[in-house]
Amino acid sequence: MGDVDPGQLADLLHGLTRRLRHAQVDGLAPLGLTPAQGRALRLIARSGEPLRMTELADQLGIVPRSVTTVIDALEEAGLVQREVDPRNRRAILLRLTERGSVVRDGLRDARQRAAEELFAPLTAEDRAILGELLARLDAAAPSGPQAHGKTHHDHGARRASAEQV
Repeated sequence: MGDVDPGQLADLLHGLTRRLRHAQVDGLAPLGLTPAQGRALRLIARSGEPLRMTELADQLGIVPRSVTTVIDALEEAGLVQREVDPRNRRAILLRLTERGSVVRDGLRDARQRAAEELFAPLTAEDRAILGELLARLDAAAPSGPQAHGKTHHDHGARRASAEQV
């Protein structure tokens, strides 16, 4: 490819992430999940203990009222249940149901298939090099609210729609 300018790299990366996202959305459809619901389900599943709704909203980078819509749909589908936090009765904890665990496994499989399809043209060595490069870029990324497009003024309002997750 020769000398590629950073703008071209950004365009290539953006196009590939869009392809990956579309493939994952296609994999979510049979599970009856939107991308926002899939992402919330993954975060709840990864949590070692029940997750507070406010913690989930923070991790998703959305406002709490938007996470409520996502959790309403997951609860209605029988994938998540809400519980009152015994340590703070004003807080709501989220727990994956047995059905939620099964769907999470299907979600994991769909994501894996999408990734395998995207990276199929690469050799094992290519994948290792790409992994190292992406890890280096990730490690160099700034942290804090500004890194995610948020400031203390908007606290996620730019990503308030739960469907953007």
